[in-house]
Amino acid sequence: MISLNVNGVQHALDIDPATPLLYALRNDLKLHGAKFGCGLGQCGACTVIVDGEATFSCLVPVSAIGERPVRTLESLGSAAHPGALQQSFIKHQAAQCGYCIAGMIMRAQALLDRNPHPTEQEIRAHMAPNLCRCGTHMRILAAIGDVAGVSAPPTHSVTAAKTTS
Repeated sequence: MISLNVNGVQHALDIDPATPLLYALRNDLKLHGAKFGCGLGQCGACTVIVDGEATFSCLVPVSAIGERPVRTLESLGSAAHPGALQQSFIKHQAAQCGYCIAGMIMRAQALLDRNPHPTEQEIRAHMAPNLCRCGTHMRILAAIGDVAGVSAPPTHSVTAAKTTS
């Protein structure tokens, strides 16, 4: 029996201790925020917060968690009542396909929990392990910067062409 504290709730799971945390969250606890991306800890789609640290849940066996608390996207808010970081991602249209966004939000939340006002350079460095294949990195950085009170680079540079007749 494996005991996990997830989003402030204690769970007893009858699973193999070698089971990756990601599978326990998705299959046993029905928390689908964290996604399976690569299974190698190279993309970040599965990022959750374990004891305050952004963690690739695809790499960590449940036996390694112990008593450390786990936070998932579901702990930050809901579709009806999104948390501040989630609202900022919506405002900045940071998602294109959306697959990476839960991991991006959780990595960003871990940073903001530790440092509510990081610099743009700190945000960029902290977010580097997570990948977005759609290329919305600038919007993601802007969304995080907005919550952190950092002046972020513009999310897009669309200019209207003037026509003369």
